[in-house]
Amino acid sequence: TGTVIVRDASDPKPTTGRIALYARVSSLGQKEDLDRQIQRLKDYAAAKGYQVAKEVTEIASGLNETRPKLEKLLADSSIGTIVVENRDRLTRFGSHYIETLLEAQGRRVEMIFQSDTGDELGDDFVSVITSMAARLYGRRPRKRHAEKIKQCVESVMKEEEE
Repeated sequence: TGTVIVRDASDPKPTTGRIALYARVSSLGQKEDLDRQIQRLKDYAAAKGYQVAKEVTEIASGLNETRPKLEKLLADSSIGTIVVENRDRLTRFGSHYIETLLEAQGRRVEMIFQSDTGDELGDDFVSVITSMAARLYGRRPRKRHAEKIKQCVESVMKEEEE
């Protein structure tokens, strides 16, 4: 992929539990992105010398609270570290809560790429705008399709009246 990963001696390996990789994309149309994402996670884990116990991939919105694969992964206490590409692959909002709860159990989330800006509020704002834009533009084709159906139904109704 052209990505060079350099081990950081100050970043210790997790001492307890197994390693899991978690990759997520929002839609089925991004299946190829999901494959590339899991490959980057594998490359990262190999560079860090991790023995990966589990690879979890999921196709679901980062705003969706019912993601069965993530829930199962979080509930698996044998997993000590969950490796994700970046914060929004885990969840769009509230990732800090997940991290805090895992840390209280002696577990952790490890992110390959940290925030671009270093400003969590700014990153959240960008996530909100991105999500809203995706929903807005994603609805347009459906709205146009619904309008076409409505026009067809109206034209059939007019023909029946005549």
